[in-house]
This record gives sequence, structure tokens and C-alpha cells, in this order.
Amino acid sequence: MILASVVAALFGLLIGSFLNVCIYRMPRDLSVVRPRSFCPECNQTIAWFDNIPLLSYVMLGGRCRRCGYRIPVRYPVVELLTGAMFFCAFWFLGTTLAAAKFAAFGAIMIALVFSDLEERILPDEFTLGGTALGVISAAFVPVSGGILLFILFSSKNHWLISVCDSLLAAAICSGALWAVRGLYEKVRHREGLGLGDVKMGAMIGAFLGIQGALLALLVGSLLGVIIGLGYTWFTDKDASTYELPFGSFLGVAALGVGFFSEVIFNWYGRLGA
Repeated sequence: MILASVVAALFGLLIGSFLNVCIYRMPRDLSVVRPRSFCPECNQTIAWFDNIPLLSYVMLGGRCRRCGYRIPVRYPVVELLTGAMFFCAFWFLGTTLAAAKFAAFGAIMIALVFSDLEERILPDEFTLGGTALGVISAAFVPVSGGILLFILFSSKNHWLISVCDSLLAAAICSGALWAVRGLYEKVRHREGLGLGDVKMGAMIGAFLGIQGALLALLVGSLLGVIIGLGYTWFTDKDASTYELPFGSFLGVAALGVGFFSEVIFNWYGRLGA
């Protein structure tokens, strides 16, 4: 268990390093494959020994070796969070498909949180791609609190019901955000939620199911209101025009809800089995 968790954490650090590439390049419509990692200030290619997750940042003192450009702290934070997510998933759930599912969900959410926080963009590769991955994974790891699974519990095709539950949750959550978006525009005559937020809602529903996803929407909205209003008040920004990174709040809420519903709950279930 310990060895598998440590290996998963190391793999998570590598995934986190790749997520940093995606967070920087996707909003700028750059390829995440080529060219190799480079300094955004001097455009010089970063050597492999300066691109080791966490370690290189510490050894370089958080600066580019060539030009001294200060590397954003987001890089080690994303790597550390992703590694921690992978470790927790495999520590609590073992080497199971459920652990792999939550690890993938956590990685996607981390990328979306920081992408929206920095660029106010939620890339389709993560939202729509994540929705597809969530639906596919539902065939192997049943979604929690599924409506159809509860109604048709006697059915033998549980995997098919789980997939349909995942699709239904994705549709309901994205539909709810779409409705809020339309209502806000009608009342305030300006955009309040972007389409990226709507797609992100579908992705969360596909992974967490209807109960977890709706709870994540509620918690994310509360976080947005409390922290958003607090931020605008302390910085003297106009709350009526400030573009709030709602996707970041939604992502944090989804990670918290997902951790307790998909990891802790299942872990207790395994202990009681």
C-alpha cells in the first residue's frame, strides 16, 4: 500500500508538471507537445535537469537559470497538489480503478482551477474531454448516488445504468448553470457565467453523479459569493463589473466534495466490508 501510494505520488508530480504546461499553453492556443519547455521571458529551452518537479524549483531558487526570471509559485503548487491527490487516492483506495478515477478527476480539476484563476479560461480539452472521461469511467466505477441506479436497483446491467446516471448528472448540472447564465444575462444585460463554466458543470456531474455535483455547485457558489465579495471589498474593485473566476471556486468545491464522497466514503466502506 505504501509503495503503491509513493509511486502514485511520484507519477502525480510528473502529471502536475505536464498540467503546468497545459495551464500556460492551452489558453494561448499553443501546442502542449512542441516545443519543449521554455522560459516565457528569454524563450530559452529549459534543460531536463532544470525541469524536475519540485526539486528544480528549489535548486534554482525559483528563478530561470539563464535570465533570472522569477518562476511563478503556481508551478510547484500544482505539482505538489497533484502528487498529493494521487497519493491520497491510492493510499485510501488501494490500487483500484476507483483510485485511478479520482486521481484523474483531481488532476483535471487542479488544471481548471489554476487556468481559470490566471487566464479566466476553462479549456475544452479539460471540460469536454473530462466529461467524456467521466462518462466512460462510470462504466467501471459506478457514480455515487445515481438516480437511475436507485430506481432500477434490480437491473443486471449496473454498468449501463451507471453510465446513464453519469450522462444524466452531466446534463442536469450543465443545464442548471445554463439556466442561471441565461437568467443573469436577461436581468443584468451582461454575461455572468461563461460557457466554460457550463461545460465544467457537465464534467463534474459526469464524475461525481447528481448528488455530489449539486453539492459542489452549492458550495462553489457560496465560496464565490463570500470570497468574491470579500476580495472586491478589500481591493476596492467594482463588484458589479469584476470578472469572478467562478470556475476556480467550483473546482475547489468539487475537489472537496469528491474527496469525501469518492475517497473517504469508499474507504470507510472498504473498512466495514
